[in-house]
Order: sequence, then structure tokens, then C-alpha cells
Amino acid sequence: MKIERIKKIEQYLIEHKSATLDTLCSVFDVSKNTIRRDISELEAKGVIKKVYGGVTLNYQEETVPYQQRQITHISEKAKIGLLASELIDDGDIIFIDSGSTTIHLIPHIKNKQNITIITNSLNVIVESSPYPNLNVISTGGILQRTTNSFAGIATINFLKSLNIDKSFMATTGLSIEKGVTNTTYLEAEIKKSIVKISEKIIVMADHTKLDKTAFMRYCDLNDIDYLITDNMPSPKYIDFCNRNNIELLYSESK
Repeated sequence: MKIERIKKIEQYLIEHKSATLDTLCSVFDVSKNTIRRDISELEAKGVIKKVYGGVTLNYQEETVPYQQRQITHISEKAKIGLLASELIDDGDIIFIDSGSTTIHLIPHIKNKQNITIITNSLNVIVESSPYPNLNVISTGGILQRTTNSFAGIATINFLKSLNIDKSFMATTGLSIEKGVTNTTYLEAEIKKSIVKISEKIIVMADHTKLDKTAFMRYCDLNDIDYLITDNMPSPKYIDFCNRNNIELLYSESK
């Protein structure tokens, strides 16, 4: 019951952004001591931070709206989308992450046959809908308008029941030291779930994402199978990929 209550508190705070202790006590019908213990666990996970009289979601970075990211580095992202599409075979079950880079997969797979796309991205759903050979499964959840994606505890639970061949992942930043990162807790939790259930993890990141770090790490760099970018990265990334059996693809190599 405690674990379930903490999950519900987490979901409540994701939806409402912040709450007073009195409000949480009233909503979940528990004492202040119980609520304090529960939020201490969420604080230890990095989900929330305590403020005077209550708690708030621990957003340490502002997520850049999808519409703004969509119009930056378009040519680079298109090249990455083409390279990534070459990894997809007819009959594959794939996950396409929310992001302004992963959406560039769709134009290059529209003629492939019997592709099943699992996604939490509203844009991927819309862009895939004209093509009957692309079977689209939405994870469902609460629409996050800054990312045009669906998220929520139910989304994570749904993903745990799946088997996925290849997952095409977006990132806010990545580095050898800090891994593959994202700005928001709930999206990072979704990405963590995907990493666990996928046969292959393909990270799509233009050159501006390398050596950048965001708030939440969703996997270590050596957890991935492919890194696709637009320019040849620095020697340290080439060496790291070679040592960790990561296939490195970039447009200049084609």
C-alpha cells in the first residue's frame, strides 16, 4: 500500500506541479508524519524538492518547447533520420521516442513493410497515420505540451509488458561521464523503461548534444548499441564507442 500511495503522490505532483502538505494529507487521507516520510522517499529519488509548507516538482531545467526545437538544426536532424532508418527492417517492432530528431525517421520508413511503431510522441502518431504499412501503438498517458508527448505512471506500466526490437531515442545531452540525459523526471523514467526492454538502443543526437548534460540520466553511454550523429565526433567518443562495442554512425561516414 505504501508503494502504491507513493506512486499516486508522484502522479499527483506531476499533474499539479506542487502541493502543500495539508493538501496531500487531505487527498491521500493520511497523517502529516506519513506524508513527510513518503515525500522524503520521492525527494531521495530526485522527483521533488521541499519548499516552505509543501513540495514542488524538481525541474532544475526549463524544457525548450517542441515547436522551438523543431525548427533548429533541421538539415542535421534529417541526415540522422536517414541513417537511423537504414537500421530498420521489414517486420520490426520499434519504439520511436518523443523528440525533434526522432520524428525525422518517418519519411524514410514510410515504404517499409509491416513496421510496428510504439511511441509516446503525438507528432510521430500524426506523421505515421497516412501510411497503412506503419502500425502505430500509442503508449497513452497525460499529454505534456512542452514536448508533445504522453507521460504518466500508466505509460511506464504499459511499457513494462512489451518486447521491442529497436528503440530510437532522443536526448537533451550526452557525455561519456554523465551518460544520456533528459530534462524532466517522468520522461526520463519512460526512457529508462525502454532501455530495459529493448534489444537494441539507438540514440539519435546532433553534434550540439555531445558533451552536454541535462538534469536526469536515463542510461549510461555504454548501455547503448548505436550512436547516430551528423558530424564526426571528437576522438574520445570514437575511442569510447570502439572500446564499448557501440556502432558509431555519422553523415560524413556515408
